[in-house]
Amino acid sequence: MASITHSETSGLSLAPARPWLWLVLGGMVALLAVDGRFDVPLAAWIAPALLLRFSRTSRPAPAIAGVVVAAGLQMAVYMLEAAAPFTPIAIVLCLVLGLLFAIPYILDRLVGGRLSSPARLLLMPLAWVMTEFAAASLLPVGTAIGTRAVTQAETLALMQVISLFGPYAIGFLIALIATAANQVWERPTRASLIRYGGAAAVVLAAVLAFGEARLMQSSAAAPGPTVKIAGVVPPTALRGPAWAGVTMANWPPSAAARAAVATPRARAAYARVQDRLLADTQAAARSGAKIVQWSETGAPVLEADKPALLARVAALARVEGIYINAAIGVPFERNETYLFAPDGRQLWHYRKNHPVPGMEPVAPFKGPAPVADTPYGRLSSIICYDGDFPPLARAKADILLLPGWDWPEMGHVHTMRLARLRAIENGYALVRIDYQGVSGAFDPYGRVLASQNTLPGEAYTLLVDVPTKGVTTLYGMTGDLFVWLCVLATLGLCGLGMVRRRGGA
Repeated sequence: MASITHSETSGLSLAPARPWLWLVLGGMVALLAVDGRFDVPLAAWIAPALLLRFSRTSRPAPAIAGVVVAAGLQMAVYMLEAAAPFTPIAIVLCLVLGLLFAIPYILDRLVGGRLSSPARLLLMPLAWVMTEFAAASLLPVGTAIGTRAVTQAETLALMQVISLFGPYAIGFLIALIATAANQVWERPTRASLIRYGGAAAVVLAAVLAFGEARLMQSSAAAPGPTVKIAGVVPPTALRGPAWAGVTMANWPPSAAARAAVATPRARAAYARVQDRLLADTQAAARSGAKIVQWSETGAPVLEADKPALLARVAALARVEGIYINAAIGVPFERNETYLFAPDGRQLWHYRKNHPVPGMEPVAPFKGPAPVADTPYGRLSSIICYDGDFPPLARAKADILLLPGWDWPEMGHVHTMRLARLRAIENGYALVRIDYQGVSGAFDPYGRVLASQNTLPGEAYTLLVDVPTKGVTTLYGMTGDLFVWLCVLATLGLCGLGMVRRRGGA
């Protein structure tokens, strides 16, 4: 039978006597930090400390079971808050993610006790980075689920650190505070407080000081040139009926489903949406916009009719002397954008890489974010859920155009907390134009330039002046180097723990 070491049971008397209390409290607090619309930022810092206290004061089997259940419940609550359908895929995803996000606690419980105190202080933060990165890279969730940066996205001084190390740096900091708190909790002495609490406090203070300095420096700099960008969203009264039959219930599409989206009545509905988008685009141009972005799949069209629509967009770009990033949806086939220059030339054709699993009836594509040089800086574009995947969003651009389509439960979170992270990471301005959600524009530091609630379903045009010059970021240059260093360090510490086990056997 495994025994609990003195280091795991010393400290406050309540902890070893009632370890399940920490599981209940930690699990409840964790439900307030699920990357959802009801998140309380402070909860993301408190929950790991309590769950780690439970894990360290429990025997291995219940410790592992408890943290897996707590992490799985977080995933389930996220699904509920996002109003995601509880399909078999969603249930399996909750179970897999629950196990994955419990790994830092499990490693701390099984391996951490064999390490020196300083090494144990770092094991969980390093493993936390590794698990967030694994979820974002190996599973179809990107950074939308389980990435603690989302819970802190509106604390801009803190978030500037992701310009150095990427979004996973926030999880590292949160886990570091949790392990430091537990080290002090286990040995509540002045020396322990100074050694572990002081070290964590210094790191956090340095991160906040860097963030404040970065924001102040950018505010003090002379303002650079800007360009007026318009985001055009079609009214739901037109757009809704035109796309009504394109659902996962009809995926993969049968011959009947394909026939239903190609009837004369359907084509007439598509034409009404297209006409409205082109009219609103022209109105935006005459209000001063030099770049116009449509919301995701803003213009539905059949593949056979697409050349005619693209010709109209090119002609409008030429007549008004503007750039148009036309977001087009071909039912059951394509989710894509085309950028047209003021001379009518097509500068890119981009297809969505990451359709939302279980929700979007279109096949995925694989291709990099396009980049086009313009008098207004280097423009780039990806589409909606693509923005949840940092490697794809790591474009060398000054402005990222991000058409989106959300729903009431996700609109604010997706734009104001998740998409804005990409702007800070990569040092570009970001304009996300969202159908049935929240449109927003951000500068390269994540500051809000403009926002617009599009949930009521009217026709919307967002006009915003956006800086035309991005900034260079360390993360933009080095990518996930910090993550891979954390992965190697985690494996090294785990190996060291296993060697010590064999040596002591």
